[in-house]
Amino acid sequence: MKKLFKNYLDTFGGLSKEVWWLALITLINRAGTMVIPFLSLYLTENLKFEISDVAWIMSAFGLGSVVGTWLGGKLTDMIGYYKVMVRSLLSTGVLFIALQFLDTFASICIGIFLVMAVADTFRPAMFVAMSAYSKPENKTRSVTLIRLAINLGFSAGPAVGGLIITTIGYGGLFWVDGITCILATILLIKVLNPKVSKPLDEFKVDNPKSAYKDKSFWIFFVVMLLFGIIFLQYFSTMPLYYKDVHALTEFDIGLLLGLNGFVIFLLEMPLIKWLETTRYTKTGLMLFGVLLVGISFIILTFTSWIGILVIGMLFMTIGEMITFPFSNSFAIERAKRGHQGEYMAMYVMAFSVAHIFGHNAGMQLVNYLGFDTTWQIITILAVISILLLVYLKYYMKRHNEIQ
Repeated sequence: MKKLFKNYLDTFGGLSKEVWWLALITLINRAGTMVIPFLSLYLTENLKFEISDVAWIMSAFGLGSVVGTWLGGKLTDMIGYYKVMVRSLLSTGVLFIALQFLDTFASICIGIFLVMAVADTFRPAMFVAMSAYSKPENKTRSVTLIRLAINLGFSAGPAVGGLIITTIGYGGLFWVDGITCILATILLIKVLNPKVSKPLDEFKVDNPKSAYKDKSFWIFFVVMLLFGIIFLQYFSTMPLYYKDVHALTEFDIGLLLGLNGFVIFLLEMPLIKWLETTRYTKTGLMLFGVLLVGISFIILTFTSWIGILVIGMLFMTIGEMITFPFSNSFAIERAKRGHQGEYMAMYVMAFSVAHIFGHNAGMQLVNYLGFDTTWQIITILAVISILLLVYLKYYMKRHNEIQ
């Protein structure tokens, strides 16, 4: 047992202290955005908005994310990742605090859009910083560590947020969100100041290529967009399926979704370290990951046995653990061809766009066609993603590009 634990800890070895600091800052930042899971409740219960109004406000949320990600990539290439991260975190803190004072439909739409536009400039800058502070051989595991921080933040945030709401109300939630962003800014300035902390793999390209003219990356972008739409069903339509079809309680659903986070926390880093030693390419591993996620949906149509829900969740989790780190690593490697911020922004934007369409499309499909037909359509999207990855492997091989 002691040896097993030591081997587990060894999978985290070799990562730079800057990456660990960046993971902690990300953890604080993600745990700090605890207002997000309670946003719809706040809008309907406190401000008495109709569901249709909330839908438009959430659209503003998604659009703000897309604009912020694009802007973050541009600014990262213009002024550098450090300045973008500092200004994004600090400004987000101030905007979160100010958001509680808005109470009209128009002002909240604008406010949510601005908060997300400013907050999500952080994401491409953070990935470029992570790449700079990672040795080339550690980049995929560095991505995995950041993912662990994000998952822990998203797990802890709602729990703390619920406690804050019950004790001091929604107003306290906005204050805590804002203050945690400001605290993350102070920590970032203290530990990742370029004058003190030297990058390990920072580079400049003499004649940078635009990500928007990179055909291989556009194929990859479409795959990630489709995968984002597929993956997001586990956070919108799937909980409805658990409740309406299998009569699970909220507690049961929470346990099932919690299994995802527990398996990721326990196994993702050892799994990634082992996969890095195999002969498989990044595109090949992504293909396998998407295949597993697709299987997690189609097997639900085979039987009404409740145990299939656990099996489906495990398929999805393993697929997610493989697809996300290696797709991120693929994007980082590809970014060496041109403007790093632009490439990483385009990668993150795939998921921002998926947020705009994924939840709504899934709900509409369930409403008009039912769950089984929806899972079949989602599986078809997974098959299309797999075919695109096969074509991407062929295209890159033909053009002698790194896979």
